[in-house]
Amino acid sequence: MHTVPLGKSDLQVPRLGVGVMTWGDPTGWARWNPAQLAYGGAHGIEEERRALEASIAAGVTLFDTAPMYSNGASERRLGELAQGRDILIATKFPPNPFSRTGAMPRALEASLTRLGRTSVDLYQHHFPSNQVSIPDLMNLMADAVEAGKVKAVGVSNYSAQQMRVAHAALAQRGIPLASNQVEYSLLHRQPETNGVLDTCYELGVTLIAYQPLASGALTGKYTAGARPTGLRRWMPYFRGKGLEAAAPVVALLREIGARYAKTPAQVALRWLIENESVLPIPGAKNGKQAADNAGTLSFGLTPDEVEALDQATRAWRA
Repeated sequence: MHTVPLGKSDLQVPRLGVGVMTWGDPTGWARWNPAQLAYGGAHGIEEERRALEASIAAGVTLFDTAPMYSNGASERRLGELAQGRDILIATKFPPNPFSRTGAMPRALEASLTRLGRTSVDLYQHHFPSNQVSIPDLMNLMADAVEAGKVKAVGVSNYSAQQMRVAHAALAQRGIPLASNQVEYSLLHRQPETNGVLDTCYELGVTLIAYQPLASGALTGKYTAGARPTGLRRWMPYFRGKGLEAAAPVVALLREIGARYAKTPAQVALRWLIENESVLPIPGAKNGKQAADNAGTLSFGLTPDEVEALDQATRAWRA
């Protein structure tokens, strides 16, 4: 499997990762959090084991989690399944209202305990907050790198300017800002217009794209007459005329995919991967989804096909 550095860090990663937000068995109030209600509960440990095994078999060895996913259930399940496996784990410093800059070391230790590890490959700040000083937090992140508990430092949902602040603070400690994880897909192209993608290019930072399939709207599974269930049906992609507007895009994905015997989802992911600075992390709740996602790595798009998709989705740059 071809790997590349994550940003300018020493961490070598595949061109595709796996989001495990829905993994694990949440208890108490965590069963009712928005992610569980939108995407459905856990498919069970055996399905998640198959997803992990199918991903590893295809060389997709980067798994992204966070403490806020079902109140730690995702980290615990990933840690359980990852025992004895040679995989890369990315997790995050949580954004809950009680988090302060100085809470980071304790939060990291709690994540390591849930994961059953002594170090994490990528540690990210999940959301910027007025309660957290970016320079001070990056210094604590650098301390964790020097202590051997973190291999690479990233951020998530940071603006272009916030990225610059984080990058500068880490640079003073001789550590690169490896990544910024933001929403990015054919139906959510704001990183191209808000300065985030350009700043990634400038600073040598990898953009990790979450929701790369627009919460499923790019899979072709849903239509105006067959909307998703649960809270997801109220997301912008699915309410109002969202699916009708996306239908020509899905049709183009099908047309391009037919040339390669690939699905609309695989073509949509490939459009992101054709940009060397972008690493998508689609979710996978079972082995079939994981294998389908990994199939994205077995073909490429022509410049004309990339341009056709670019033109078809320019309305989603706003």
